[in-house]
Amino acid sequence: MSASPEVLARAANLKLVVFDVDGVLTDGRLLLGDNGVEYKAFHSRDGHGMKMLGQTGVELAVITGRRSQLVAERMASLGIAHVHQGHAPKLPVFERLIAELNLTEEQSAYVGDDVVDLGIMARVGLAVAVANAHPLVLEQAHWCTRSDGGRGAAREVCDLIMHAQGTFEGVHRDYLTGDA
Repeated sequence: MSASPEVLARAANLKLVVFDVDGVLTDGRLLLGDNGVEYKAFHSRDGHGMKMLGQTGVELAVITGRRSQLVAERMASLGIAHVHQGHAPKLPVFERLIAELNLTEEQSAYVGDDVVDLGIMARVGLAVAVANAHPLVLEQAHWCTRSDGGRGAAREVCDLIMHAQGTFEGVHRDYLTGDA
């Protein structure tokens, strides 16, 4: 895990990780069928990383400007209770979420890819940009993933946090022994 001591210290303090959807949990493309139905592709490793991080007690959330039944179904399948869709701007939703969870901004992380994410990224304890994020987002991030959005970036974030919090080995122990 390639992260500075400062980033690891920020990650060690986290109790909430908020993800954008389009461009972070997906590759950002909007695929529309002839019937107007929207399709999205999610990376299975991202989802499994989110499930494992959630098992450690870290809260997970998504805040997205778009609305999609696919997002609702995918987040439900991952056990993510805090799903906020159709919100632009996103910052008021973030403020309500941390108040609801009785957390400080420093105890939260945000993973984004575009300028609409900058407001929250400026406030959190750990601001993360996916590798293919907009240049302004890359400049404002405390840490950048090696993977692009929708291609394993969320898994990198989850693994980083589990490493920083000392939970990585415990979560992965059953996989290593074949008991999972």
